[in-house]
Amino acid sequence: MDVMDRNKAYNDYVLAKEPATKFFPSLIWAFLVGGAICILGEGIGDLVKLIAPNLPKEDVSSWVSAILIFLASFLTGIGVYDKIGAFAGAGSIVPITGFSNSVTSPAIEFKKEGLIFGTCAKMFTIAGPVIVNGVAVSTIIGLIYLIFGL
Repeated sequence: MDVMDRNKAYNDYVLAKEPATKFFPSLIWAFLVGGAICILGEGIGDLVKLIAPNLPKEDVSSWVSAILIFLASFLTGIGVYDKIGAFAGAGSIVPITGFSNSVTSPAIEFKKEGLIFGTCAKMFTIAGPVIVNGVAVSTIIGLIYLIFGL
């Protein structure tokens, strides 16, 4: 058996063992859960405005982000957010809560290896590339804006 036949046989085997995904229901649940997270954020924003009516809009947004990050980290810590993620897929990953989960999960998972080589070293294994690319692209766009004044 040559390499091409072997690769085809392996791909056929993988496709046969791969669990079938129900595309449309997954899409609906992702939309609903992502929307529910956004509605929760809006509710938190309204509550912050109610508590502190003179707070500037930018500060309200910061409070909403901080509270959503805390809630996602807390739910990750008690094992609930992973269940939401398994159920909702991208609906729980795309909002800021998914980013919080991607930092908190490795920190919790590797805490047994110690503070430095466990928690601190592994905390950004998933989120690190997102942060690096976000900073790099933002810098490039900022330089383009500075040079060309677009």
